[in-house]
Amino acid sequence: MRHASRLGGISLAALFGVTGCGGGPAPPGGPASSGAPAPRASPCPAPLPAGATCLSGRDSQGAYYLIARPADWNGVLVLHAHGGPLLSAPSPQRAVEDLERWAIMVRAGYAWAGSTFRQGGVAVRAAAEDTERLRGIFRSHVGQPRRTLLHGQSWGAGVAAKAAEMFTAQTVGEQPYDGVLLTSGVLGGGTHAYDFRLDLRVVYQYLCGNHPRPTEPQYALNLGLPAGAHMTAADVAARVNECLALDKPLAGRSTEQRAKARTISQVIRIPESSITSHLTWGTLHFQDISSRRTGGKSPFGNEGAAYAGSTDDAALNAGVLRYRADPAAYRQFADDTDPTGRIPVPVLSTKWIADPTAFVELDARFRSVMQQGGSGERLVQTFTTRGTHSYISDATYATLASALLRWVETGARPTPACIAAACPAFEARHGAGCSFDPAYQPAPLQTRVPPRQRPE
Repeated sequence: MRHASRLGGISLAALFGVTGCGGGPAPPGGPASSGAPAPRASPCPAPLPAGATCLSGRDSQGAYYLIARPADWNGVLVLHAHGGPLLSAPSPQRAVEDLERWAIMVRAGYAWAGSTFRQGGVAVRAAAEDTERLRGIFRSHVGQPRRTLLHGQSWGAGVAAKAAEMFTAQTVGEQPYDGVLLTSGVLGGGTHAYDFRLDLRVVYQYLCGNHPRPTEPQYALNLGLPAGAHMTAADVAARVNECLALDKPLAGRSTEQRAKARTISQVIRIPESSITSHLTWGTLHFQDISSRRTGGKSPFGNEGAAYAGSTDDAALNAGVLRYRADPAAYRQFADDTDPTGRIPVPVLSTKWIADPTAFVELDARFRSVMQQGGSGERLVQTFTTRGTHSYISDATYATLASALLRWVETGARPTPACIAAACPAFEARHGAGCSFDPAYQPAPLQTRVPPRQRPE
């Protein structure tokens, strides 16, 4: 671990060598950051370049944060919204892990600031507020960046999209973000992005019947778990393995187990390797939503959904449990999680085409939302042929940040083709990893997730 210099009697602004690009102290911005201790010099994670300096702290609402600045700072701040969400209380380690994963940003010359958010669970607006509060902390204690790029990863992409709508020149008296970068995003809003996990719950229960077991109290699966019920991710995995034996090699599974796993994969259109994780989210995250966010009611329903891909679709559709989304819960969840498509600055996104967690059809949904909200021309979407959900490549991220910054500063909207063409130049410095497919367009969400009745 590389350590920053001791503060001694040196001010934080002096430590970072920043007084604001316009000269003089930078004014605070964003939600009030007063009432919290000033950040402290902290060790920088090992992947950061030599000479980088880091600050950490806890904001006035209890969120931990980590700030990093390279020695050759280009004056641009990347403000990061992390994925998840985790259901546990925030830990400072989460900010460290995020900075380690995207150390490329600091190596490419950008300052970085990431919040853990004040709470665990599915609370998008609160996370957006925490992210914006960190912008104020950076400005108060570090300096005024010449540009601020808002980066959202996975679930955090939804947070970033919401923050870009909530915090604008009209709401904070200045334009807080110059551009938005969304990577591997769970996009399109919670009322649409979570539907397939309810579909997974009901199809899994139809085939396996052990979540819950017949001997256990029964509950509506669209609640995830009833309030007060306790399960862990390991508990969910044990039930999946009991029915599907996904913890065993294919040769070690029974014919029935292989058939059930294949049916789930074909109907829900997720790889077998993702069944356990998605079922866990459909258990624990759904519980967080229904018991903590929407008054004990569920915003999820599957009435009208027609499932296909099994050996007997008629029997499957007749046999799965059906649920109606509660209208009030649906509206409350939509207000917290669904984008409006009214983002006043350039938005650039990327997605691995085979992403099993945030599948590409969600990007098609987000594109339609941006078009409906009047921001379609401010969105450019790119797709890659290689990667993982949590990470694509250093060269990819460096290319995207550069393209977004150029768009912000010149007003010239990039094309996926020109972004792909620019990527190889970044491989020389950041390693191989370019795999953009500039011609790719995702199919509509309804081609992957069955349409269903929704509250009006």
